[in-house]
Amino acid sequence: MGLESSAQRLWMRQWRDAGPALAAVRRTELMRISNEQALAASEALLSLVAAVNINPRRLRWSGLVEQQAIFHCRPTP
Repeated sequence: MGLESSAQRLWMRQWRDAGPALAAVRRTELMRISNEQALAASEALLSLVAAVNINPRRLRWSGLVEQQAIFHCRPTP
């Protein structure tokens, strides 16, 4: 179990060290992105919604009340 624990500590140290480095890279990339690139990226992300077939029934019903009843083990109203 000692080796496993040692390997786990090493793995966690690597992740802790990588986190701030990756955050710095992300900040740098975001600071360097042009308005055109930002608009293109947001348009690409938002266009994914149009590709999904949304049931018109969702405009009147989301299922949230029924889901809450299930989580609380109560019958639906």
